[in-house]
Amino acid sequence: MPSLEEELFPSTPGKFKIDRGGHTMNRQFYRCFTSTSTMFLWALFLIALTASYLSFQSFIDSGSKYFSASWGGLQWEKQVRNSAQIHRPSGGVSVLVTGAAGFVGTHVSLALKKRGDGVVGLDNFNNYYDPSLKKARKSLLNSHGVFIVEGDVNDARLLAKLFDVVAFSHVMHLAAQAGVRYAMENPHSYVHSNIAGLVTLLEACKSANPQPAIVWASSSSVYGLNDKVPFSESDRTDQPASLYAATKKAGEEITHTYNHIYGLSITGLRFFTVYGPWGRPDMAYFSFTRNILQGKPITVYRGKNRVDLARDFTYIDDIVKGCVGSLDTAGKSTGSGGKKRGPAPYRIFNLGNTSPVTVPTLVSILEKHLKMKAKRNVVDMPGNGDVPFTHANISLARRELGYKPTTDLQTGLKKFVRWYLSYYGYNHGKAVN
Repeated sequence: MPSLEEELFPSTPGKFKIDRGGHTMNRQFYRCFTSTSTMFLWALFLIALTASYLSFQSFIDSGSKYFSASWGGLQWEKQVRNSAQIHRPSGGVSVLVTGAAGFVGTHVSLALKKRGDGVVGLDNFNNYYDPSLKKARKSLLNSHGVFIVEGDVNDARLLAKLFDVVAFSHVMHLAAQAGVRYAMENPHSYVHSNIAGLVTLLEACKSANPQPAIVWASSSSVYGLNDKVPFSESDRTDQPASLYAATKKAGEEITHTYNHIYGLSITGLRFFTVYGPWGRPDMAYFSFTRNILQGKPITVYRGKNRVDLARDFTYIDDIVKGCVGSLDTAGKSTGSGGKKRGPAPYRIFNLGNTSPVTVPTLVSILEKHLKMKAKRNVVDMPGNGDVPFTHANISLARRELGYKPTTDLQTGLKKFVRWYLSYYGYNHGKAVN
């Protein structure tokens, strides 16, 4: 019988096997949707929709790749239905996972499939980072029986078709344009994905019969310049420090509106710096690992007065537990035919580790596991929308979801490094030809 270590890590590069690891309305949530903050965010929403419309028109006029993927037909419908089939005796769910070939989407899809739930993925395979990593994740998902539809969440016709083929009980919405710094170069992509895409999906869910319960990825970035720690769900979130954060906060306003008007059951999850195997190459821990192995310098930012930046790094397996727990506890939507029949749950949870670690400490841990020293270039943090620290209060998620993170940064980075060395073909710090 293979050991846990043999199950978790591949014997050849690029192959990976992953082990499976009522409605309550909190009055404090409403503090996030009042007075000037609401006025500001609705103004942002209107501006964003205008920009989104112009951006969308340019996509149509230029024959954008987003809607070019082929779908439909009897064989395609059969694949979708087969992937959505539930294979556990009771309590199973059928879930549409958007952004399924992304970092979190891959892990959540695998966890659901391994316990017998029906899972259909949707991903546009954009080139924000190396698409080959997404293709590798897709192959991993396919090997576990998860069918991935190549298409965009802004494609209303595709979404309508998916809901016509399968009566999904839940939607796990993880498709988004990620990254804080990238927003300064490509602001329209954030509006297109994080606002227009969210609205398109909510419209499809509103019209579906039955309406699915929705769990979606917000972000810890909504806390922005808040200096009250640890961050709690009831804290003010009207001071976004980046466009990415603003689009996620706008998403919380929009989902609240759809919950209120149409009876959609909605749960928003504020992720805190997720890391682990199959992660995103643009994340600091990932790029640090790559540069250390290649003998290149790494840039380590520091805050005002030479204070080290700190993050509430949260291992992917813990995030998955929170996502699955949110699906399992989500109350039902109450609408039918686009009309609300009664109140539905609206929830927001922090998913973090509750133990912030400084970035220099992160680098030291990587040096230990890689057995190589980093060439550190320490510079002041630029005004690009990043914040100096994050720290999650997870008491609400612990109480409502049974959420309990168990992986510290030392252990999590050790697992990531082992995956990285295997996936990219390194042997004792040297690339395998």
